[in-house]
Amino acid sequence: MLKILLGWAINALCLLALPYLLPAVQIKGFTTALVAALVLGLLNTLIRPLLVLLTLPISILTLGLFLLVINGLMFWLAARFMDGFSVASFGWAIVAAVVYSLISWAISTALKPLSR
Repeated sequence: MLKILLGWAINALCLLALPYLLPAVQIKGFTTALVAALVLGLLNTLIRPLLVLLTLPISILTLGLFLLVINGLMFWLAARFMDGFSVASFGWAIVAAVVYSLISWAISTALKPLSR
């Protein structure tokens, strides 16, 4: 349970870092980032697998690059559902999703030796 809460907090902190790196992303505060991380997690758990399955042929043709579009769509949908979390356009949502994933991966990798 503690790992889930820690992962949630890490994702919220990664979301808070995005407006400093990308001017097209705006987040009101830490509470909004926590809710946005939860919404992103739910979207990625419930809707993303269905979209990946439905778009499998185009993902194969693009050698998996279409998955970046799906990640951007999940990010854009999360921003549309919430007040206090906004992304300027769908293109910026794709960029933000990539940057968010890289930051989250880097922090999780850096903290992995501490959890042993």
